[in-house]
Amino acid sequence: MFEFQQYLGFLLFLTILTMGFWLMFFLVGFVSYWVGGATWEAYKEKKAKQKEEEA
Repeated sequence: MFEFQQYLGFLLFLTILTMGFWLMFFLVGFVSYWVGGATWEAYKEKKAKQKEEEA
């Protein structure tokens, strides 16, 4: 039969793969939130500037 020591490389690979997946998942969510917020703020500033120029 196989011993635990023979699985260490495979377990290390799975650990790194899983950590990479969750890091990518977090970063995609964070970056999309950041870009969406920056876009929304730019839109609000542009709208306020137009309103200020009208008055």
